[in-house]
Amino acid sequence: MALTNRLKVLRAERGWSQEELGERVGVSRQAINMIERGKHAPSLQIAFKIGRVFELPIESIFEDQSA
Repeated sequence: MALTNRLKVLRAERGWSQEELGERVGVSRQAINMIERGKHAPSLQIAFKIGRVFELPIESIFEDQSA
């Protein structure tokens, strides 16, 4: 599955580092970096946690590009 995401933009809007976002979500900075770069698709559980942190539905953060 090819996913694109808006994590970097959303983080910048809030002034958060990858480390800060990782702490809020409960994953490492490296995991956030891999998700942002599209090198790793988050699990559904992590995607929902990210959505809660940003107070957005996950479909407004992640988009499936495999179609």
